[in-house]
Amino acid sequence: MTLEEAVKNITELDEGAMKECQKRWDSIAKPLHSLGKLEDFLVKIAGMTGTSHIDLSKKALVEMCADNGVVEEGVTQTGQEITALVTENFSKMQSTASVMCHKLGADLIPVDIGVAVDTSAWNRKVAYGTKNMTKGPAMTREEAVKALEVGINLVGELKEKGYRILATGEMGIGNTTTSSAMAAVFLDVPAEQVTGKGAGLSSEGLLRKIDAIKRAIERNRPDKNDAVDVLSKVGGLDLAGITGMFLGGAFYKIPIVIDGFISAVAALTAKRICKESVLYMIPSHISKEPAGSLILDELGLEAPLHCDMCLGEGTGAAVLFPILDLADTVYNTMSTFQDIKMEEYKPLS
Repeated sequence: MTLEEAVKNITELDEGAMKECQKRWDSIAKPLHSLGKLEDFLVKIAGMTGTSHIDLSKKALVEMCADNGVVEEGVTQTGQEITALVTENFSKMQSTASVMCHKLGADLIPVDIGVAVDTSAWNRKVAYGTKNMTKGPAMTREEAVKALEVGINLVGELKEKGYRILATGEMGIGNTTTSSAMAAVFLDVPAEQVTGKGAGLSSEGLLRKIDAIKRAIERNRPDKNDAVDVLSKVGGLDLAGITGMFLGGAFYKIPIVIDGFISAVAALTAKRICKESVLYMIPSHISKEPAGSLILDELGLEAPLHCDMCLGEGTGAAVLFPILDLADTVYNTMSTFQDIKMEEYKPLS
């Protein structure tokens, strides 16, 4: 599936399925809309999937893993080699995200879309990392499109394997720098406003990071009205893969859960490529990164969790899985007013 074909065939949510889902919620023996966003999420999922028969039992967290050339500028606390190390750890139950997924009954799928060395993760490598964006474009437009299509087609592949909901995660040393650069361009705000310390930078390191972002934007002059241009010039392969997943979710009609800041920047990129794609996204939490809430506001989405998380790896998205499971269980198993011969609640005027 090409990027152009996917974007051209993304449609609005199924209103009929959403009405049927809401009807089922309203028939359940409890006060109307008393589960709030838990009900809203399932109604939206019905619209995404085109059916009020909701099954979220098979789920996965997809980790897009890639290296970023901008680490040459001293914008990270650790070296580039950590990307490959953590990518391998995803499969060995030695990462935070993998431990969480094991407990939650979700599969974790590490994808090597651009790690600087070969790994044992799912091989979808577009390049061995990106170039240093302070010296020129991070990647070519062709590489960015190829990475977007990796994400799109991966969603189709996983849907065929029976997955009903996917969450987005990432591993890429330097990717809070690329994400902050993209956020600064899309939001048209100074780099200082959207840049944080990431994985533990010092105050001096934060200044280097902001300076690198400013130099990259100045040198490359990305066009904020062309999301692929922004992605290719100051983004990363991990971000491109996640962006593709959001577009793929909209095309293949499967819900995609947004993680934190990095994932949300990818979600905004997808929305800038195709505005309808945001209809198929589910926010999880508000990242502690400075621009976390700004990006969600730009997406027009409200995250239900406020956990002060900023780890990445899809950990925030994973935390939403059991909440959705609880909503799904109530929706599918609880008695209706008719079952227990009780008068239904009526909407208050």
